[in-house]
Amino acid sequence: MKTQQHIAILGSGNIGLALAKGLVKAGIFTPQQITLTRRNTAALSALADEGYHVTANNAEAVAQADIVVLAILPQQLNKLLDEIKPAANQTKHLLISVVSGVSCQDIRTQLGQDVQVIRAMPNTAIAIGHSMTCIATDNASAANVSLVLSLFDTVGVSIQINEELMTSATALCACGIAFFLRSIRAASQGGTEIGFHAHDALKMAAQTAKGAADLLLQLASHPEQEIDKVTSPKGCTIAGLNEMEHNGFSSAMIKGIKTSAEKAGALYKSE
Repeated sequence: MKTQQHIAILGSGNIGLALAKGLVKAGIFTPQQITLTRRNTAALSALADEGYHVTANNAEAVAQADIVVLAILPQQLNKLLDEIKPAANQTKHLLISVVSGVSCQDIRTQLGQDVQVIRAMPNTAIAIGHSMTCIATDNASAANVSLVLSLFDTVGVSIQINEELMTSATALCACGIAFFLRSIRAASQGGTEIGFHAHDALKMAAQTAKGAADLLLQLASHPEQEIDKVTSPKGCTIAGLNEMEHNGFSSAMIKGIKTSAEKAGALYKSE
C-alpha cells in the first residue's frame, strides 16, 4: 500500500514517533516522505540521520505535506493551529488529530477552513505495534477514513466509532493502559507477598494478563465464560474473586474510567 503522499507529524513525542516508525516499517512511507516537528529538534537528530525531515517550523512542514498529524497537548492546540493557518489548504490537506477532547469542528473553527479532519485516539502500546486506536470524523470522505484506518493498523488494531464517543475512547483505551498496568502491578505485589521474588512475580502477572486478554481476542469469548472455566465450587479462584469484589474491585475500575472520561472532555475547554 505504498503511497507517494507526504506526511507531517506536528509534535513528535512518543505517539508521533511511534506512528512514523510504524508507517516506515510497514513500507507505506519512506523516511523521506515524513516530516517530524518539535521545538527541540536536537532530540530528533537520530531520526534525521535515518532520512526523516526534521524541523521546528510547523507551517513549513504543513506546506510540504498532504497529510498532517496533530500530536500535541490540548493546551497547545490553538497556538499551533494559528501558526499553521497560512499554510493550511482545505482542498489539499487531510488533518489527523490525536489531541484529547478536541472535536473536528473545534479544529475547523480555529483554522477558519472547511478542511477534512479525522480524530484518532491510540494508546502508548503503539510503541510496540499493539495500540488500540479509535478513529472518528464528521466530514471526511470514506476514502480518507479507510486511509487513516490503514495507517493506524500498522501500529496495532483500529476501529471507527462515532465522534461523540471519542472522549470515552480516551478513557477506556488511552488512559486504560495505565489502569491495566496498575492491576498487573497489584497482582505482582500479591505474588511477592505469597512468596515469589519481585521480578518473577511481575513476569508471571504480566504474562498471565496477556494470556487472559488473548483468550478473549482470539476466541471472541466473554470474560465470564473464561472465568467460569477456572472457578469451581468452594474453590480458591472464586474465593479470591469474591474477596476482590467485596473490596470494590470492579466498582473502582468503572468509577476510574468514568472520572477519566470527564477529565478528558474538559482538557481543551479548560486551557
